[in-house]
Amino acid sequence: MEEKSKILIIGGTGYIGKYLVKESVKCGHSTFILVRESTLANPEKSKLIDTFKSIGVTLIYGDLSNQESLIKAIKQVDVVISTVGGGQFSDQENIINAIKEAGTIKRFLPSEFGFDVDHVDAVEPAASHFALKAKIRGMIRSQGMIPYTFVISNWFADFFLPNFGDLQAKTPPKDKVVIFGDGNTKEEPDLPSKVNLAICHSVFVKGDSTNFEVDPSIGVEATELYPEVKYTTVNDYYNKFV
Repeated sequence: MEEKSKILIIGGTGYIGKYLVKESVKCGHSTFILVRESTLANPEKSKLIDTFKSIGVTLIYGDLSNQESLIKAIKQVDVVISTVGGGQFSDQENIINAIKEAGTIKRFLPSEFGFDVDHVDAVEPAASHFALKAKIRGMIRSQGMIPYTFVISNWFADFFLPNFGDLQAKTPPKDKVVIFGDGNTKEEPDLPSKVNLAICHSVFVKGDSTNFEVDPSIGVEATELYPEVKYTTVNDYYNKFV
């Protein structure tokens, strides 16, 4: 029988975290989430938290800036998964320090879920974004005592496939694809468009998600771990609209 874990998910009400929380419960693990009390004031997240409670998730109130609350939360589990957003990447230093002090964690998964920052050659502003992840990786490795896993998912197709690359749209076009301008206009876009452009450049021009091989001594490709999962290619997805 597969051994079950006690898993703490930090960032469990976020874009990625909410899915991990539900899957953790579905897999039979004792699942905990760290939330700030102020989060309950957000109607949407409060509703999500109620859903978590109904499926057996344990809430632990705490804050990444409160080391005492972090250590207390971490001592209750044996696996920590961080899914914090880009604005909180640096705060993971506090998580690492708390894990080190607790001394009980069997596995730590920092907030990755994107490109492998050890292999990318990105342009700004994505370069600074990736540098923060690289800094966290370096801190984890330097500890030498924290077992870790970096989950590299590369590009999230959900960001651009359903809307045919129109980042301002939320649904597929019904009868035509809109291309803004004539392709020659030079413009300095605002954030987050700058981030989107930088990441697209990294994906489609530099090819950072495909220009390296996975070192089998330290990593494994997801399809080898989960051969039963059927993956949809980009061509297969777009063929539905033809």
